[in-house]
Amino acid sequence: MSPQEQLLTPREASRMLGISYPAIKKWILDGKLRTIRTPGGHHRLSATSLRPFLKTDRARPQMESRERYRRVSGRNQLAGKVVSVRIEGLLAEIILAIGDARVTAIITAEAARELRLRKGDTAAALIKSTDVMIERLDERAD
Repeated sequence: MSPQEQLLTPREASRMLGISYPAIKKWILDGKLRTIRTPGGHHRLSATSLRPFLKTDRARPQMESRERYRRVSGRNQLAGKVVSVRIEGLLAEIILAIGDARVTAIITAEAARELRLRKGDTAAALIKSTDVMIERLDERAD
């Protein structure tokens, strides 16, 4: 590492790599990533130490690469196939199949047209929410 090289916090490095903060902490604790310790015992990473991970990621096909996650602030992204596009008036209903589940999004008709979404296209649902609800799906016989 050169003396002028900027050191990153684990959170900054996780954003750069497009992975979660807990994942990078695990990599550090498992020895997968070398760090420098501050006098206070905090981990810092050099940008140079992240290069092999970025290079490996860029070699992956685009849909498997974390590169696209680094272009958007939201991290709750679910990739799937478009199964339905319905545009009516100012709104559009887009339904994605993600595994066995379906995710429905209501977006503007203009946004749907700009994205040129069609049935069979690959797309991602980006979820940004402060509320998550749970519903019991099985019957409990007490």
